[in-house]
Amino acid sequence: MAPSPSHLRSLYRSILRELPQRPLSIPSPIQQRIRGNFTNSGGNIARQVEEGEQYIQFAKAQRMYATLLERYNPGIGSKMDEEERVRLTARRVGMNLPEEWTPGQKT
Repeated sequence: MAPSPSHLRSLYRSILRELPQRPLSIPSPIQQRIRGNFTNSGGNIARQVEEGEQYIQFAKAQRMYATLLERYNPGIGSKMDEEERVRLTARRVGMNLPEEWTPGQKT
């Protein structure tokens, strides 16, 4: 059974949502390729729909993985100095680092 046009349109939009944002007036090469595949699908349409749905699931899982990795391992993907990394590591195990004393600072 061939997928309905509304299902294909929904699938196409879902794929575009998973791609990095760009202005609609200047589509990226990958957006152009995806649109070409949807407009000129001459082969097994059901197989292409299934592959598109698998791609969407994969892209959502990758996005969730990156979100969780950053949440539970802060500083892995970002550039931070040594002091900030040590502070975050201490907080991860439930400790707060003491404030450093500097000469001339009142206690």
